[in-house]
Parts: sequence; structure tokens; C-alpha cells
Amino acid sequence: MIPTYPPRSRVLVTRTVAVGTSIATAYGGFLLFLQFGTADGLDSFDILRSALICASTFWLAWGALTALAGLTTRPPAVPRQTEPITARTAILIPVYNEDPVTTFARIGAMEASLLATGFVHLFHFAILSDTRDDTIAARERMWFLRLIIETDGEGRIFYRRRDKNKGRKAGNIEDFIKRAGAAYDYAIILDADSLMEGETMVEMVRRMEAVPSLGLLQTLPTIIHARSRFGRTMQFACSFYSPIFARGLAMMQGNTGPFWGHNAIVRLQAFAESCGLPELSGKPPFGGHIMSHDYVEAALLARAGWTVRIDDDLGGSYEEAPENIIDHLKRDRRWCQGNLQHTRLLLAPKLKPWSRFIFLQGILAYIAPVFWLVFLTASIAAPLFAPPIDYFPIESWPFPVLPVSQVSKALGLAIGVVGLLFLPKILIVLDAALRGRVHGFGGTWQAVKSTLSELLFSSITAPIFMMFQTRSVIQVLRGTDGGWPAQTRGDSTLSFSEAWAASHWVMTTGMVVLVTTQWVAPALVLWLLPVALPMMLAPILIAWSSRPGSNRLFLTPTEINPAPVMVLQNAVITRWQMMAATQPEPLVDTRPTTPKSEPRLP
Repeated sequence: MIPTYPPRSRVLVTRTVAVGTSIATAYGGFLLFLQFGTADGLDSFDILRSALICASTFWLAWGALTALAGLTTRPPAVPRQTEPITARTAILIPVYNEDPVTTFARIGAMEASLLATGFVHLFHFAILSDTRDDTIAARERMWFLRLIIETDGEGRIFYRRRDKNKGRKAGNIEDFIKRAGAAYDYAIILDADSLMEGETMVEMVRRMEAVPSLGLLQTLPTIIHARSRFGRTMQFACSFYSPIFARGLAMMQGNTGPFWGHNAIVRLQAFAESCGLPELSGKPPFGGHIMSHDYVEAALLARAGWTVRIDDDLGGSYEEAPENIIDHLKRDRRWCQGNLQHTRLLLAPKLKPWSRFIFLQGILAYIAPVFWLVFLTASIAAPLFAPPIDYFPIESWPFPVLPVSQVSKALGLAIGVVGLLFLPKILIVLDAALRGRVHGFGGTWQAVKSTLSELLFSSITAPIFMMFQTRSVIQVLRGTDGGWPAQTRGDSTLSFSEAWAASHWVMTTGMVVLVTTQWVAPALVLWLLPVALPMMLAPILIAWSSRPGSNRLFLTPTEINPAPVMVLQNAVITRWQMMAATQPEPLVDTRPTTPKSEPRLP
């Protein structure tokens, strides 16, 4: 009998401890703030602020406990097949108005990496184009032919452009499964900016073969090729912190794990039988096609009895990320809409309880910044509505009775919130130093400097993210559809005017907050400076962080020792970019393309 991975008993204990401790921490924050707020008498603002502190503290505690679970657990060895693999796997790369030179160069590198494993004949690449721009589509066809010639990939590398992008990415993959899915046992789903070692792909198939009930296996992608200050900060955080959080997530979610939409392998039979997505009634943003389809697909697989798992030990899985805050927030706007859309699925029939909780986590991730903003607003307004202090509460007593100072409780709560934010990352540094993991990040002192710099940067930019995410929530609640904008690749440096155009309203809001606080509640000005000042400097911070960063800070293992597939990619992209500079642009052909070589079933 194949053992359950991770063990169910350990998953249950981890979940119980994490949920129970988060609730207890939230309740403690609620009581502490209520005592502080009622020092001058109880009013509705005290109750509101205490409730907001309760919800926000739960979310912070939950994140901290996920990290602690990752630091304190070591999953056992995963089941895997050791015999040579025989299953056929399709590697799906959905593209949407991407640069074909860089996208197809990644495919060429992965093809070469698979060739070294000896199993390349069992893997087929399918480039699934939803590109709307006819000029880009013509370049896709040209560079697809170059890819075929260089890799001798005819019969193993396919290209198809849909004439209508119904259902966006999820519809693109669904269309492939309907047309050709039965020709394969598994599908590795990638994004246009994904990169994966051939050995990793083979290992994923081995793990799928070892557990017939495994429907989806998610890897932890590592960010690579970041150049800007913002990008390098994100790259370091992903490489240094994320493996610990992912391990905690694996031990907490067990067989009802996550799907992030890419860098994962699915059992095609399970996916085809279980993951048909409905079109929700009504108009977007809450109706129409499901935007964050990956979470829903994971829930549907689990509902059908399939295991959905994340294996944090799988390396060789990479992706690229936005290089500036504005591009990141554009993508975040789509995620916000997709997660809030899940409110309509919380009560969907027969879902696993943990799947519903995952939906709730995603919703809370975007509601939490709203909680903090409402809390700050209520704190500024509270003095206007607070009852006057009665210094002579005892009749006929000639001396005033001064209220007991509650400053210690406020300080205790502030220290607790900061601790929930910072302590997990500090513990990760200590763990990395003790286990020698810091060597991949330039050594102990270099890792400490990078961690402190990341903490400072994330603290300064947090108010900016809070404002943008709050605006996103308001837009969704007002019924504004954010759509599915194409990703921005390449040079993402922002001028000050571009940063100003995107964030001047944040700066104005910060100034209004500070002036209003000085007028209404002067005692809160110093407390609000860490929030208001970054808001007032938003255009400068956004422009500054989009510029190239120092290579001496935020070092990661892939920079010190690039992965083999990254070396292959660099060689292909350098050669192709030289060719692109000397070749004329192709003529535009507006016809949709379905190559004759696309795999079809009889």
C-alpha cells in the first residue's frame, strides 16, 4: 500500500495548531485593543477598530504560523517510480501577445535539457497561442519555424493559434485537452515566462507514476533574471523565504494542496473528468469566466477524490516576474478580481472543507489591506466621537480621578504586530545559517544584509500596496472589470512622469491623511508617519525601484551558479536576438493558424 504523503495525522495536527493559534492570537489582539480603546469610555469606534484588529491579526498570525510550520517540519521522502518512464507528457505553453524570440528560446532550452535525460521522445511541446496582435502572430510563426529547424522538433513541437480566445488561458488549455488530450498521460502546464529543467520534468512524471491517485503536482517556481531594485528584492524573497513557506503550506494542506496555474503537472484523465469550469451567471467582475481558475481546478480535483500536492523539494522550476511595482500591481489587480470572484464559489456543492478555506484565504488576502486602511481612518476619526473624559466620576469627591494610562497595551499590540511580520523572516535567516543554506546567497553576512534590506523595502512600500489593493477591491465591488492585460516583459524602467501618472493619487492621499491627523488627532501624527510618508513619496519610490539594482545585494543561488537550463536559455536567446536584429519583420498574415502537425485523435 502506498503511504499517504504527507501523513494525514501530521497534516491534521499542523492544521489544528495553526488555526487554533491564529484564532487565539486574533482574540488576544481584540481584547488588548479593546482595553486600550475603552480607557476613555466605550463607543462604536472602539468596537469597530477592535474587530478590524482581530481580523487583521488573524491574517498576520496565519502567515507567521505557515512559516513556523515550514521551519519545524521535515516531510518524509516522497513516493517515486524508479524504473524508466514510459508515459507520454504534453508540455503546454499558453502565450498571449508575448515576444516570440524570448518565449520560444525558453522552449529550445527546455528541449535541449530534456534531450540530455534520454526521455525527450516522451515529451511534446504545445505552444497554445491566444495572441490578438496579427504582427506578433506573424512573428510567432516565423520563430516557430526557427525553433523546429534548430531542435529537429517536427512531430514533437506544435503551434496553434486560436481565432477566438474564449475562456482566456483556462479555455486555451481546455481546447487543447478536448482536441488532443487523450493522446497523453500527463500535461506539464507552464507560463510564457516559465523555464524548467528536463530532469525536473522527468522527476515529476516519476512521482505521478508512483501514486495513481495523484491528480496534480505543483512545484515551487523560483524567480530568475531580475534586474531592477524591485525585481531583485522579489527574486531574493522568493528564493530565500518561499521554500520555507511552501513547506509549511505542504504540511498544512496535505492532499488538498494548491495549484498556481503554471509549473505543475496534471494527470490528464483526472483533469479532463473533473475540471470543466462553469461560466458564472451575470457580468464580470463577479460573473462570466472564472479568472483565478487554478484555485478552482485544484478544488474540483480534490472534490473528485484526486490528490493535489505541492512538493517543495522539487528544484529546477523557474519563472520571471514583473520588474516594477506598477506592472506587478496590474497583475495583482487581476488576481484581486479572481479571488473576490471566489465568493460565489464558497458554498459550491461537495467541495472539501479545506478547499473552501483556501478560497477564504485568497479573499482575505485582498480584504486585509482594506481592514488596515479602515482601521487607520477610524483611529483618526475616533477623537471626534469619543465621549468627554469625566475627571470627577465620584460624587462629592474634591479631587480629579485621572484615567489609567493604556499606552503599554498599545505598545504591546504594536510590538506584537511587528513581531508577526518580521519574526518569521528573522527565524528563516537563523535556520538558513544553521543549515548552511546561506552559502547559496553569498554567505551569512550577505544573507543578513539582504534580509534586512528586504524588510526595510517591504515596510516602506507596504502603504503603497495597501492603497492600490484597496482601490482594486473597491473597483471590483463597484462592478469594474479589470480584464486580462498582457504581461510587460523586457526593460520595465519607469520615468518619474510615468510613476507620477500611476501614483499621484497615493501621494495626495498621504498628504491629506497627515494634515487631517494633525488637525483632528495630533497625538497620532508620529504613529502615522511610517504610513503617510511612503505614500507621499510614492512616485519617487516607484520610479527609483524600477531602475537596475546592485548585483552585490540580494544574491541568489541561480546568480552565483546558474542552472544548466538557464545556461542553455542564455545561449539560445543570445543567438536568436542577433538573428532578430538582422532579419526583416515577417509579412502579417491575419489567418488563424492550426498546423498540420498538431496531434489529433482519430
